[in-house]
Amino acid sequence: MTFLHKLTRKKFISSDSVENTQLARCLNTFDLTALGIGSTLGAGIYVVAGQVAKQTSGPSVFISFLIAALASILAGLCYAEFGARVPKTGSAYVYSYVTIGEFMAFVIGWNLILEYVIGTASVARAWSSYFDSLVHNSIQTFFKDHIPMNVTGLSPYPDFFALAITLFLTLILAVGVKESSRFNNLFTGVNLIVVTYIIICGAFKAEPHNWNIDPSEVADVNTTLVGDGGFLPFGFSGMLSGAATCFYAFVGFDAIATTGEEVKNPQKAIPISIVISLLACFLAYSGISIVITLMCPYYLLDENAPLPAVFDRVGWHVARYIIAVGAVCGLSTSLLGAMFPLPRVIYAIASDGLIFRFLASVSERFKTPLIATLISGLFAGLMAMLFDLKELVDMMSIGTLLAYTLVAVSVLLLRYRVKNIGEENYDEIPQSDTDVEPNSNESMLSDSRKSLLLLKDESIQSTLFNWKNKDPTHLTERVADYVVSIFFFTSVGLSIFLKFAEEDISHGKPWAVSITTVFVLLMLILMVSLICQPQNKAELSFKVPWLPIVPGISIFVNIFLMLRLPQATWIRFAVWMAIGFIIYFSYGFWHSTEHKSHHDNTPMYFNKLLRNSDLDELFDDTDEEEDTTKLLQS
Repeated sequence: MTFLHKLTRKKFISSDSVENTQLARCLNTFDLTALGIGSTLGAGIYVVAGQVAKQTSGPSVFISFLIAALASILAGLCYAEFGARVPKTGSAYVYSYVTIGEFMAFVIGWNLILEYVIGTASVARAWSSYFDSLVHNSIQTFFKDHIPMNVTGLSPYPDFFALAITLFLTLILAVGVKESSRFNNLFTGVNLIVVTYIIICGAFKAEPHNWNIDPSEVADVNTTLVGDGGFLPFGFSGMLSGAATCFYAFVGFDAIATTGEEVKNPQKAIPISIVISLLACFLAYSGISIVITLMCPYYLLDENAPLPAVFDRVGWHVARYIIAVGAVCGLSTSLLGAMFPLPRVIYAIASDGLIFRFLASVSERFKTPLIATLISGLFAGLMAMLFDLKELVDMMSIGTLLAYTLVAVSVLLLRYRVKNIGEENYDEIPQSDTDVEPNSNESMLSDSRKSLLLLKDESIQSTLFNWKNKDPTHLTERVADYVVSIFFFTSVGLSIFLKFAEEDISHGKPWAVSITTVFVLLMLILMVSLICQPQNKAELSFKVPWLPIVPGISIFVNIFLMLRLPQATWIRFAVWMAIGFIIYFSYGFWHSTEHKSHHDNTPMYFNKLLRNSDLDELFDDTDEEEDTTKLLQS
């Protein structure tokens, strides 16, 4: 095998082993839905809505949340289909491993680790800061006076309270997934009750005029805060910019996908819980944003604590304490939701040998990845204690958006394959030379060889827009792979062009509009070509609707948002990836399970050879018997 083939070797999950696991299957649909809501509906609902309304969107903030929710639901649908196909621990990591290959799977897994570590640390810091504000900042005052840290990039003081919170929840996660789920269910329920209270009570103090404010009415306020007034005070672009920020408020539902080996009925529970949790979070975010902008003019909102300030303004001071309870519960479930998938992703990667295998050990007593849980919890806790995370929060977004993109790509690739996951049967290939009967080449290679012969007779050009294909073949599978790859790189190109030529496009300059039109037309042609290709007819408990349109839009939106992140974020991303590559090429590349299988299992290697070999080399003679003999010798 060439070096490139080794980087793209795929994980095989047989249909009879997909349910096998060392972890405890004890979660149901309700538990997963509560986990998704708890992971997503945390700090964002108590801070993000007010910030976006005041700074970028104004009253149109609920439309910003709608756009962000649609983008998240597109990704969520792709996750849901994969949850039905591959109910294994690892989320986007294992999804990309079985479809794209080992190297890209490691890239995704390594970024997921970063995403969850920073997510855990930032929420722990937010939890500590919120609690500290309730006791008049006495915690930070004490530590600033006694243990100050005057180091650039670090926190002004060591936040031992954030460390303690993280370690406490780490112990809860370590003793069992069911115990963690009960804790999450309770706090998520309290959080939802508080959110409902805010929406219902706030509706009684709504003032429709706050959605149609004339700037002349507020001459004493800074005009940059008021904008143009009305429903879109900062214009349509401001509303879209707000949507980009609101998108990150929905990050967290992918924690559901990491529980594949701990769910009683993952094929049904994972898709249902992903969709329900995203819809519930959208309703909560939209309801809160509508209420606060109707209760208070958008330019007067408090950026750090909008909800208590809004209710204080209308004279309902008791609401401050109710909101505080909800915020503490919401931050607790958000912290648990950020911590929950972290050891499971580490467990999945270590189980495949791409990182150190001792991290995959499972406790016999608790049935949890104990070592991975303790190490990841300690690492996240130390980050929460020492680092100023304001500039690092965007790092979380790169890992998330990259994972969303690769999941959408993987769904497209799998839907057009001849074989579904787990359907390939290596046992049909002889195990040794003694198993080969004379003149039995045709029977041994019946399916694979016939498919290769079919490829020789067909042409790719005639397949690109052929509506008559009813069942996928190896040729239509390869055509779909090429089309999806071209669509991905076209999306990257269009996103880069839109970033640097946005002003020229907005001013209607012909050259900019023409190039944009060419990109869009090419993407539409590629989508039409995919629509023409026959899809795998395998029955699943959930499939992404309107394929390939939904995954295609998801790919473009995620890439577009990634390229909107600051340059400093990409630099830190490059540093983190450099560390990961050192680990992968010095250890994972040589110790992965797939690497060993390619050397130890000749039948598995031979089957992959049939799929990857160059057709012209295989069929350069007209003698079919000689062709088969050459293939066997290879």
